[in-house]
Amino acid sequence: MVIIRQAKQEDLASLVDIYNQSVLQSAATFDLSPVSIEDRQSWFHTHQDPQFPLIVAEKDGVVAGYASLSTYREKEAYKRTTEISIYVDGNQQGHGLGKKLMIAILDLAKQLNYHVVIAGITKGNDKSIKMHKQFGFTFCGEFREVGYKFDQWHDVLFYQLVFNN
Repeated sequence: MVIIRQAKQEDLASLVDIYNQSVLQSAATFDLSPVSIEDRQSWFHTHQDPQFPLIVAEKDGVVAGYASLSTYREKEAYKRTTEISIYVDGNQQGHGLGKKLMIAILDLAKQLNYHVVIAGITKGNDKSIKMHKQFGFTFCGEFREVGYKFDQWHDVLFYQLVFNN
């Protein structure tokens, strides 16, 4: 059984483990070295603000993935735009957890009165692109060769979802 809920402090170690899988195994994030719980403490604290929720997918009592909404840009005119992130434990992928997290985090984005949700996706992450498109995100631009990881340059594709509010 999967439960989607607000992240708690005691989840942080699991969130760090899930994130570090992506750090070490993929270009989904451009961090090059694993992060520690201490490194992610301020990130976690930022997401205790109701405007920037952090939710987890708990499967059979274990945190198996998470999603968050973050500041897109600091300027005041961007306050109704947010950036989405979703990470799922590598051993739990392919079981619909990403979609459950997407449904829940987009529902929160609507409740929080965001107008636009932005997703930056590393080119080649076809599963993420497909999922975002399934939820109505549209391609809006490409930044070429902006990240260097695993001895190669990576492009970042930007997708957006606009709510009619």
